Amino acid sequence: MSEYLTRSFSFIIGSLLALDGLWLLSLDKIHLGIILPVIIGIGLILYSIFYNFIQLVINKNKLRLTLWRCAWAAFFLWLGTLLIFFAYLQYTIQHNTTAQPAAAIIVLGSGIENGQPSPTLKQRLDVAAIYAKRYPQTIMVMTGGLGFKEQITEAEVMSEYLQKHHQIDPSRILLEDQSTSTEQNLRNVQPLLKAHHITLSEPIVIATSDFHLLRAKAIAKHQGYQQILTISAPTPLYIRYNSWLREYFAFISGWLLNEY
Repeated sequence: MSEYLTRSFSFIIGSLLALDGLWLLSLDKIHLGIILPVIIGIGLILYSIFYNFIQLVINKNKLRLTLWRCAWAAFFLWLGTLLIFFAYLQYTIQHNTTAQPAAAIIVLGSGIENGQPSPTLKQRLDVAAIYAKRYPQTIMVMTGGLGFKEQITEAEVMSEYLQKHHQIDPSRILLEDQSTSTEQNLRNVQPLLKAHHITLSEPIVIATSDFHLLRAKAIAKHQGYQQILTISAPTPLYIRYNSWLREYFAFISGWLLNEY
């Protein structure tokens, strides 16, 4: 690739990544899946601007040139693993179907904003409500503890939303209001299920976002859930791949922490 094409390609891709990330940050959406593209984008922009200087520095000796090539090789190797993860996640989403009754449906939390479910959490609750209306005997379990500077737990907010917007009978809703992670959500739910004579060998539905399916199901299986069904809420296109990127690192983190 010629110098002109290299610099132009780096500048265009870098600008798109940086601008997209900065726009999402301006919407108060802050997580690794947004911050990392901004960093990569700025790096590519700087590379295109200072291309000649960089080439001059790395070509001074063979060691620098070797390290530079190794860094690029490592970056593209990482990019390859990311694309593989995205492809597998897309495959999982497309082949996710739940059309049978279950003993319980667990709705995983996703944050609240100003005392109301976040847009992502609303979508999870909406798809869970559709399922719950189809199978009125299924118990619903809301999960999520007290967030930073919040006066009401996430589980309580979720329950109120279902009652107000979907007319779900509160007698069907159980609250797991102590957890702050998916692993804790699924573990803390178990005593509630047991109290209602529901065992982990029975069919249990997990409702979450599409990008979260893989990790949630892996954690549940590791904890002893035997008949795991899943329903997923779609992720809006404007933040879809940022969410998938965050989930890539979360999936690796969960594996390192022996969550599955």
